[in-house]
Amino acid sequence: MVPHPDALAAAATALDGRRIAVLTGAGISTDSGIPGYRGEGATPRSPMTISQFLEDELYRKRYWAGSQLGWARFGGARPNEGHRILADLERAGVVAGVMTQNVDSLHQRAGSAKVIELHGSSDRVRCLACGQQYSREAVAEIIAGLNPWLTQPHSSVLGPDGDVEIDRLDRMAVPECGVCGGILRPDIVYFGEFIPPAKNLQSRGLIASADALLIVGSSLVVNSGIRLLDQAVRRQQPVVIINRGDTKGDARATVKIDAGASSTLTALAGQLMDRFGEAGRQ
Repeated sequence: MVPHPDALAAAATALDGRRIAVLTGAGISTDSGIPGYRGEGATPRSPMTISQFLEDELYRKRYWAGSQLGWARFGGARPNEGHRILADLERAGVVAGVMTQNVDSLHQRAGSAKVIELHGSSDRVRCLACGQQYSREAVAEIIAGLNPWLTQPHSSVLGPDGDVEIDRLDRMAVPECGVCGGILRPDIVYFGEFIPPAKNLQSRGLIASADALLIVGSSLVVNSGIRLLDQAVRRQQPVVIINRGDTKGDARATVKIDAGASSTLTALAGQLMDRFGEAGRQ
């Protein structure tokens, strides 16, 4: 592992001339106003598990109430320079695709075409009984109609997944499927759930088609991230990590840059594109 401050040049050298698979975590979206799960300034949280959501209506009330309050800010977030840089690199043929642990869909909004949403997306909702799918925006309208009191001002802290904490749950009406009356759930991977097998296959295929792995804004605490690093290391691919603070993969990284995502990606992309252009002129 090469320590900062020489890491930027070392990272450009490690990635030079290679097709890059990218893994992103919450750290790439902090510049869009979405807080990270961990690190400096992160609010301590106890994430809801899938069993809690499915087995207890009180937890479903808590989720939909908190999600409703957070959705306007979370759903209105805009891609930042880091997202746009990765989309530019994909169009240039440098990035082979993006695997993201985020559920904010900001990579797609920035223009990335090949995005594997490891943990799903918060802008989709589906029925557990009949499989009917809804946009989160449509469900938000239903919730607003059922719970006009939620439109009143609330003091709340936005979470990384678009949720906020709320105490008044006694009068919360939970939305139901308009087709069969079944339980609705966000199309995300909860704590306690496994990533869908299709997503794992897509991720393995992306890493196999690439020559290097770039990890941006992930502490790699969640297994979905560290397993992808394992695959790249087994293939003897160079691994570059950009993240504020330590990650579980630092010891196996070719290069680790302890810095913010957007500014570092901008500088790194400049070097990669300069080298890419020079190679094309030779």
